[in-house]
Amino acid sequence: MAPVPVTPSSPRLAYRIHGTEGPPILLIMGLAMRGVVWRPQVEDLERDHRLLTFDNRGIGESEAAPGRWTMADMADDAQRVLDTVGWDSAHVVGVSMGGMVAQELALRAPGRLRSLTLIATHAGGPVAIVPPLAGLAGFLATNLLPDTERYGALAKLLYPDEFLRVVDRDALLSRMRDHVGVRPPARTRNEQVLAVMRHDTRARLARLEVPTMVVTSERDALVSPKRQHDLLSRIPRARHVSFDRAGHGVIFQCAPVLNGHIRRHVSEHEPILPHVQVHA
Repeated sequence: MAPVPVTPSSPRLAYRIHGTEGPPILLIMGLAMRGVVWRPQVEDLERDHRLLTFDNRGIGESEAAPGRWTMADMADDAQRVLDTVGWDSAHVVGVSMGGMVAQELALRAPGRLRSLTLIATHAGGPVAIVPPLAGLAGFLATNLLPDTERYGALAKLLYPDEFLRVVDRDALLSRMRDHVGVRPPARTRNEQVLAVMRHDTRARLARLEVPTMVVTSERDALVSPKRQHDLLSRIPRARHVSFDRAGHGVIFQCAPVLNGHIRRHVSEHEPILPHVQVHA
C-alpha cells in the first residue's frame, strides 16, 4: 500500500485527494475524528468534485504539535494542506469542531474560500461549550469506556434512538469502525477540547462575506441546536438547512440529502470562467 502523503512543514499532516475533476472541496473533520469519517460525502461527491480530506494535528497519521492548540492554529493547518496540493481556493465544509476551524479559516483568509458550509457547530462563547446533559454523559463514556464498549456509547451519542432502531446494522457497524479507529492520544483529545472551549467567533461573524450555508441538526445531543441557531443568526445572508430528526452524526444519518445541499451550494458559488471567443 502506498504511503499516505503528508504536508512538508510541521506538524506534518496526512491528507488524501479523492476524485479527479470538478470543483475543489476541502472537508474539515471534528473533534478526535480522522478524515476517513467523511466517507459518506466522499463516496458520493467524488463523482463530480475533487475532495481533500486530512487528519487534524495529533489525529490518525498526522503529527501532534507542542504547546497549546487554538482554532487559529488548526485553520493555519488547513491552509497548509491547501498549499501542499496547490489549491489557491476551495469550497470549505466543516463539521462540529471542524466547523469552528472553518469559521476561523473564513475569517482569517477569506480569499481562499469559494463558499463555506458549517454543519452541527457553533460560534463559541462561555455557554456554547457546555453540551446538553445527555451529550456530556455520552462524550465522557466514549472517552473513558474500554474499546469493546465504545461503539454502542458513540452510536447513542451521535444518533437519535428512532434512527438506531431502523438503520442497517452492517452500515452502522462500518460507520462506527470509521469513527473509533485507533483511540487518539489523551493529549490530542485534551488540546482539542481546550481549543473548543476557547473558540469564540461571535463578534467577528458579522463581517463574514463568504457565501455560507449553515446546517443544523435539531436532535443534536452534543452541540445544542440553540447554539447552532445562534451561529446562523450571526452570519449575514447565510442559507439555512435544517434536519429536524438528525443527531450530531447528521453527515451519515442524512447523507444523501445533505450531499445534495452541498452539491447545490458549491455549484451556485463556483467562479464563472470568462468566455473565450475563438476566431477561425
